[in-house]
Amino acid sequence: MNARGGYGPRRIVIIGAGIVGCALADELTARGARDVTVLEQGPLHAPGGSTSHAPGLVFRTNVSKTLSDFARYTVEKFTALTEDGRPCFDAVGGLEIATTGEQWAELHRKAGLAASWGIEGELVDARRCARLWPMLDAAKVLGGFHTPGDGLARALPAARAQTARARARGARFLERHTVTGIEREADRVTAVVTDRGAFPADVVISAAGFWGPVIGAMAGVSVPLLPLAHQYAKTSALAGPDGRRPILRFQERDLYFREHGEDTADGMGRIGIGSYAHRPLPVDPAAVPAFDEAPVMPSSLPFTPEDFAPSWEDSRRLLPALREARIEEGFNGVFSFTPDGLPLLGEVPGLCGFWLAEAVWVTHSAGVARAVAEWLTEGRPATDVHECAIARFEEAQLSPAYVTERGKQQFAEVYDVVHPLQPLRRPRPLRVSPFHERQRELGAYFLEGAGWERPQWYEANAPLTDGIALPERDAWSARHWSPIAVAEARATRERVALYDMTPLRRLEVSGPGALDFLQYLTTNQLAKKPGSVTYTLMLDDAGGIRSDLTVARLAADRFQVGVNSGMDLDHLTRRAPDGVQVRDLTPGTCCVGVWGPRARDLVQPLTRADFGHRAFGYFRARQAFIGEVPVTALRLSYVGELGWELYTSADLGLRLWDTLWAAGQRYGVVAAGRGAFDSLRLEKGYRAWGRDMTTEHDPYEAGLGWAVRRDKGDFVGRAALEGRSADTARRRLVCLTLDDPAAVVLGSEPVFVDGVPAGYVTSAAHGCSVGRTVAYAWLPARAAAPGTAVHIEYFGEKAAATVAAEPLFDPAMERIRR
Repeated sequence: MNARGGYGPRRIVIIGAGIVGCALADELTARGARDVTVLEQGPLHAPGGSTSHAPGLVFRTNVSKTLSDFARYTVEKFTALTEDGRPCFDAVGGLEIATTGEQWAELHRKAGLAASWGIEGELVDARRCARLWPMLDAAKVLGGFHTPGDGLARALPAARAQTARARARGARFLERHTVTGIEREADRVTAVVTDRGAFPADVVISAAGFWGPVIGAMAGVSVPLLPLAHQYAKTSALAGPDGRRPILRFQERDLYFREHGEDTADGMGRIGIGSYAHRPLPVDPAAVPAFDEAPVMPSSLPFTPEDFAPSWEDSRRLLPALREARIEEGFNGVFSFTPDGLPLLGEVPGLCGFWLAEAVWVTHSAGVARAVAEWLTEGRPATDVHECAIARFEEAQLSPAYVTERGKQQFAEVYDVVHPLQPLRRPRPLRVSPFHERQRELGAYFLEGAGWERPQWYEANAPLTDGIALPERDAWSARHWSPIAVAEARATRERVALYDMTPLRRLEVSGPGALDFLQYLTTNQLAKKPGSVTYTLMLDDAGGIRSDLTVARLAADRFQVGVNSGMDLDHLTRRAPDGVQVRDLTPGTCCVGVWGPRARDLVQPLTRADFGHRAFGYFRARQAFIGEVPVTALRLSYVGELGWELYTSADLGLRLWDTLWAAGQRYGVVAAGRGAFDSLRLEKGYRAWGRDMTTEHDPYEAGLGWAVRRDKGDFVGRAALEGRSADTARRRLVCLTLDDPAAVVLGSEPVFVDGVPAGYVTSAAHGCSVGRTVAYAWLPARAAAPGTAVHIEYFGEKAAATVAAEPLFDPAMERIRR
């Protein structure tokens, strides 16, 4: 918001006139912004950044729905943009090929993703691949995935066309203006300083590409972006290429190919080859030469033939016609990589008015620009962008060492087959709970999230799998999974288990006005006596779910708030009125979840406080001692069993764990991991924000209308919910059970209704109580009735599933409330 608290007129300065900066100016002015200035250090419109050399590939299908949405809009917009009568997008199509069984299976998964996100694509055999790309050695190919709507973006013409539109609406584009500083007063930007003068600004958007960290440093901001060189080469002229063949991707060798049919006067064309197969080549953005000092352009570094040699051999084996060709020219082009491979978008925490639109490739440029423009002018983007928000990173993930290590790994894995649970290898461990050493002793299998080491299961529980008969899993679903997780879930249902809940972020909101502040930002009634705990939602102005919270009122003006990420901390901090403090408790505290039918038997002898149901009811909080350890105990359960979340300071965490562990031996206590947790929460119908619901969904669609209290007074999103209800929802988040107990899905698979793709899976896990896979999915309301038959496509095979009434487990809540 601007200084006046709204989304009205402001002075906006965009740094960088590459494809992202030009698109931003166009999208902002299209939404009424008039005071928009774009500053560029080089000449317009080939300023020497990544846009100037980008090969222009646009493949829309991505494991991220958000990135697929961005790419889809880029295709739509660039197709409608023209320069000299020629569209700025050439829909030659895309073709990804497989020469191994593993990659062929991956293409089946990719076809499923395309169906989930509404992208046209088909799996084709080797003969069809050879017809689409006659140069291919079809004998080496098992098949391919063809997407006719993908193609080539003409980045520089698109930049010029968008500049012309923005200028017509009043935007200024100033070339040869090198940014030398960012002025700020307290926590707000005020101006951008260049070598040709200062430009007052209410909003500054860094769209500087791989120079983003340099601009960020001027503002005192860490921009977690690593520039890396990527090799691109062009062959000598060949007979055949006409520029109309699909972009070809050979991901098993980290290669892609496109035709340059227009390059020669004699009608012969050339093949452009891009490679990610070489060693990571980091680039210091502060050392990149200025435009006039660069031999070619700042982002084009000298080609290193020795790095390209293996890729050239792989290319000639795949495309035998290249044996008669040579590499005629090449360069090492600089691109931006982040620790998780996603863009950096949004207002930077701690500095009002300083926004990022960084680490954005041409593929996603127009979609990103639209989202950021909506964010600035309307208060929220229509597309959920939580995966890309800069506030997603923890402080430890902003260190140069971390950004460099993870950025290099992201480069190496651009074309790799990456499992959705696969953690990056280094640097680990980074963040650990006080229980980490005990977890290692129990043989914890760790995955990672937000830098935290998170046990997925414990090898010490392997004996518990005796007598558990489970269908054998395929190789993909067996990765990062173990039947031990099922055994841990059963042990939770039958006895008692300890769960490390430390990584879940918790805040303290305190001070006069804390209640009114939280009441206004959330949907449920928080005006309850101290000791109450409330599940509630935070909405945006359009009624979308920006987060779900657990709010414990510990005193009249002190609340402990369980949130989902650093984005929630940033949101609350920015909006806190004078006198209200928002403090992140997570680094200095820890939490053990004690859940199961024997939970009270375990905990009660360790404390003088009454943990009986009458004295300590469900959704209540109290201070107590567990042995010698002071705890804040919340009677909550996200696994559907009796129990508590026990919080204490990090220095006492190990003592708390050991105390509970020793006392629990007589009750058969186990340590349980996230695998069991996800299984149990799905059986109970509990949603996970960011997976099952986002800002794209409202509470009634997500089945959470019960957490909205319209009679409590005004709150953010209330007006947008007028007229909405469960009855008016056109889509629903529904529970599915797979008919075949041996069938497995993992998430993001398409759901077919009457043979047509109609939705997609959000979360899935084996349900130990129901003996089959439980999945949640978004479907049209017409298909949401229990008993509706659907199919879920998993690696090209359709598994029958049925919409089920929820929750599947203990719908009367008898096990929790006892």
